[in-house]
Amino acid sequence: MPPLSLLRGKPKQPGLPPGTLVNASREKVSKTSIRLFDFTDTNYVEKPVKSVNDLKGLASSKSVSWIDIVGLGDMKVFEALGKLFDLHPLILEDVLHTEQRPKFENYDNVLYIVVKMFSLDKKENKINSEQISLILGKHFVISLQERPGDVFEPVRQRIRDGKGVRRRGPDYITYMILDSIVDNYFLVLEQIGERIEELEDELLADPDQKTLHKVNSIRQEAIILRRSIWPLRDVVNRFERDENALVQPGTRIYIRDVYDHTVQVIEAIETYRDILSGMVDLYLSSVSNKLNSVMKVLTVIATIFIPLTWIAGVYGMNFEFMPELGWRFGYPMIITVMFAVGIVMLIYFKRKKWM
Repeated sequence: MPPLSLLRGKPKQPGLPPGTLVNASREKVSKTSIRLFDFTDTNYVEKPVKSVNDLKGLASSKSVSWIDIVGLGDMKVFEALGKLFDLHPLILEDVLHTEQRPKFENYDNVLYIVVKMFSLDKKENKINSEQISLILGKHFVISLQERPGDVFEPVRQRIRDGKGVRRRGPDYITYMILDSIVDNYFLVLEQIGERIEELEDELLADPDQKTLHKVNSIRQEAIILRRSIWPLRDVVNRFERDENALVQPGTRIYIRDVYDHTVQVIEAIETYRDILSGMVDLYLSSVSNKLNSVMKVLTVIATIFIPLTWIAGVYGMNFEFMPELGWRFGYPMIITVMFAVGIVMLIYFKRKKWM
């Protein structure tokens, strides 16, 4: 198994000025697609956006806009996006450098949030991670992700249905996106828990090297989850408590609920880590017990053959005057004695519960 790398993506080239836009994503999606959700209490628009120029006026509009961006390959899109919404160059740099630690940053005019979204690849039986960047402004929220496919469809559907969501601001849309990501953690952890239960049964039945490989694989996934979710607790906490007019008091209550869910996820991860550490000890103990059983059988066999070997050695000596050598029933008698000695020793070992 290859060592766990702390920086899995393409590192930023050293020496570049701060704010230089370089696509360091692992997902080389050259096309950048944009979808706009724009709404008020009475109006609703959902449409694909071909050019960033079509988003002009949204930063100062009275409507609420969710700009959903997928793919980080087109640098011109991000340059235009930065100019249109007055985004700090460091924000765009962090968006494109997709190995960021989950974090929360206040840039006065916008709030910038980085989180990790996880999904379980059932075919390869592994966890895939993806960086999600959220930029919250006064009238808009921009979500940026590396590749198509996410957990935001319930959020989109709630906006389409209305049901009070359209009366909320972009801070509430940001909350819903974060809530969807955190809720999906529970699904990933549930699937990991099922894999752990299967491994426990396998460990108790007949563990082998493949079992240990599976345990180490899940341990690495747990490390990746822990490294991405532990900082998220501070991110959500700052998002709730940061004194900024972009987050309404009514939304902070909901953000607090996301914080509680994040704590639950962290506790579940820590529990799984303890279980996995115990599984490694259980595997080593099982292998040791199996080896002890084999050694016990071999020791019993060797112990039985010690007196038999001694008898065979005595009568294998080339002395001329050995009475039993000339006796007609000498050979059958010695064979009988050797069998009797072996049977008596087996009975003795059984009574002592040594076998």
